[in-house]
Amino acid sequence: MKDSTKLIFKKHGWRVDRAIHNYIYFVFYYPYVKTVEVLLRGLKYLTWFKPLAPLGRMAFNRYHAKVLSGKDIEKILTLNEDVSVLSEENRRAIPFKYAYKIIFQEPEFIAVMDCPCKLATNAPAWSINSCLAVGKDLATFWLEHCEKYNARRISQEEALDLVRKFRDEGYVTQAFFKVATGGGTGVICNCHPDTCVSLIASRHGVKLRPDLSQSVESGYSVIRDAEKCTDCGICESFCHFQAIQWKDGNFLYNRELCMGCELCVEHCPEDALTLYRDPGKSLPLDLDLLRETE
Repeated sequence: MKDSTKLIFKKHGWRVDRAIHNYIYFVFYYPYVKTVEVLLRGLKYLTWFKPLAPLGRMAFNRYHAKVLSGKDIEKILTLNEDVSVLSEENRRAIPFKYAYKIIFQEPEFIAVMDCPCKLATNAPAWSINSCLAVGKDLATFWLEHCEKYNARRISQEEALDLVRKFRDEGYVTQAFFKVATGGGTGVICNCHPDTCVSLIASRHGVKLRPDLSQSVESGYSVIRDAEKCTDCGICESFCHFQAIQWKDGNFLYNRELCMGCELCVEHCPEDALTLYRDPGKSLPLDLDLLRETE
């Protein structure tokens, strides 16, 4: 048994079932996610069937993602010390029942491999190699077990460049949390609503119930400076969540729909949009902020 496999069993303790699930999840990453993607095709035709909602909540409580702003992902990918924030207060940032641990051990050790969601949804070839493992334990497991998914080690600078490349193309950055992988983060991916199984699941799930979403907003909202704005409409083209719309020359912003991904801010040519921490939303996954609230 490889050392990285032993670490999985050690992490899960007596929950051998979760350790096995953890192993299967990554070693058979693509067929696992492909199966979920196929099931989701049927889910969208069953959104009228309310008894499915409890099953959906059970699944969504065990596997979900936190949208990250550009600034918050930069803090993660430039860490030079371990971070372990295990407090119940984490649920203010990761408002789910089970998986909410924020753990980055030896965060300078990063691996990237093919994204199973993008493989399952026939995403453009250039976008496939895009899933990041931040932390030595998880990254080493990928390197030892996931050669078929083109796993390779990269530097923090290369990881930042990769994220920036995807954000330039309008991809949302998300940190994933899963009970089967220990309830903590470590997986960061560059997601598009058309090729991310998690975002697709959320889109279908909220039709069953508003709380059936696998992705939680970043904790930020957007404010517009009307004097700087030239009404170019670029912000709308980068908003995947219909929070920004231009109608009859008017800027319409729906704060509740906004996931605070910061793409509109980054792509505004006039710097007319600003991200702000919204007290009416979950706490951002801002490592500095979370250390203060521990």
